Amino acid sequence: MSTTLSAYLAKIATNPKLAVAASIVADVAAASAELAHVLRTAPIAGLSGTAGTTNVQGEAQKPLDIEANRIFIERCRANPAIAWAVSEEEDHPIRLAAGGTHGLLFDPLDGSSNLDVNVTVGSIFSIIPATAEADLLQPGSAQLAAGFVAYGPATSLVLTFGETVELFVLSGPQFELVEAEIRIPEDMPEFSINTSRERFWNAGTRRYIGDCLAGELGPLGQRYNMRWVGSMVAEVLRILGRGGIFLYPSDSETAKRGGRLRLLYEANPMSLIVSTAGGGATTGQLDLLAVPPTDIHQRISVVLGSRRQVDEYVGYVAG
Repeated sequence: MSTTLSAYLAKIATNPKLAVAASIVADVAAASAELAHVLRTAPIAGLSGTAGTTNVQGEAQKPLDIEANRIFIERCRANPAIAWAVSEEEDHPIRLAAGGTHGLLFDPLDGSSNLDVNVTVGSIFSIIPATAEADLLQPGSAQLAAGFVAYGPATSLVLTFGETVELFVLSGPQFELVEAEIRIPEDMPEFSINTSRERFWNAGTRRYIGDCLAGELGPLGQRYNMRWVGSMVAEVLRILGRGGIFLYPSDSETAKRGGRLRLLYEANPMSLIVSTAGGGATTGQLDLLAVPPTDIHQRISVVLGSRRQVDEYVGYVAG
């Protein structure tokens, strides 16, 4: 008999330090199930195309970005433990329950540029202790729980409370456990990077990818394959299953902003998941989970995946 997410969370909630986080995960799962239905019917409901607006990042919003954000915030409002919500789609933190003790930070719809071509998109979330607004700026090591949902052929929820990583799949009205205690292979000759940005890369990144492409006769001694989906949830889900390395490093074009991906609700939750599963997560110089945030929408260089590949990359950047 399979284990439902509800049963799994009930077990987690026996730990007083995680009981509230478990209740928030239940709300995130409900929001994700609702969003999965909206995504399936979006073309019929006229929710395709662009909305004609931009978010705080200066990125064009799609109607589904706005709808996903609404769904997540409404679910947040229903939980009296959530004091603050931080969304990629909102300029400022949203004050919720006055007596709340936790913050939920999320990207409600990651990879939305893929929507019109029916490629996997997702939601990413992080749960932290937070009563005051200043508490939102904590390093990733302070996370109580993190996860993401991939909306693809199946709706998959990847979840960690910092001890193990589990994979659930939506079946009817509920999520069911399909894989427990996921471990990332330590070594997989596969990399994921947007090679169209090569002209902006630093020397270490350029040398590392060049040596990957050199194959068996190159310094790394292995034939590497390349993958690139343009959806972080799809990239990380693949790495959890088969290993490899995902790179979105800061480069000469993004350096002034710190990078491309957001620290609090993209890099931090993914780093906790990957690190808990035995992988590595770095900026190239620093452990991502140790980076002190300075802004809720702060951007950062992100490299994560199989431990051996990540360590090799760090060596290239340092050398």
